[in-house]
Amino acid sequence: MKVAIIKYNSGNVCSVQFALERIGISALVTDDAAELKSSDRVIFPGVGEASGAMNYLRNQNLDKLIVDLKQPVLGICLGMQLMCDFSEEGKTQCLGIFNQNVLKFSDTNKVPQIGWNTISNLNSTLFNKISEEEYMYFVHSYYVELGENTIANTNYGFTYSSAVEKNNFFGVQFHPEKSAEVGQLILKNFLSQ
Repeated sequence: MKVAIIKYNSGNVCSVQFALERIGISALVTDDAAELKSSDRVIFPGVGEASGAMNYLRNQNLDKLIVDLKQPVLGICLGMQLMCDFSEEGKTQCLGIFNQNVLKFSDTNKVPQIGWNTISNLNSTLFNKISEEEYMYFVHSYYVELGENTIANTNYGFTYSSAVEKNNFFGVQFHPEKSAEVGQLILKNFLSQ
């Protein structure tokens, strides 16, 4: 199986690579259109800032390429947020795959959310063999609102989308690559889509 990780001037690529290696998958890190199109699975990672990341994607013509991918695609953290319509971070127009917006946590929440939190209302094959209220590792200041594409949610003073799915696109707000055995199982489930 050919697995590609999108290279786009964003962090946590090595963490994702190492997590895949732990489950026996060697992944290519690339921004080459032909390599991405010919991959069996594509992972869209991200730690960073939305407007700068979107500018980089547009400059490399990766914005159009990602939207047109036909194989399963997994967005992680910022990668998931960039697949939504709009982000309050930098007032950024994103890729528009998911018809949901990315909003900043209010002052009543400790920002950013850093650490372990639970996921619930699991509604996807992405969560095969995963129990309700499993703990995943989160690091984020912005969140995806609930919507028709929500397949899991998390409570952090209120409930938001911790995972989304539409057609061949999946997104998770948490970091499966940093979420121990449960995170590895989610990566395996994605690879078996």
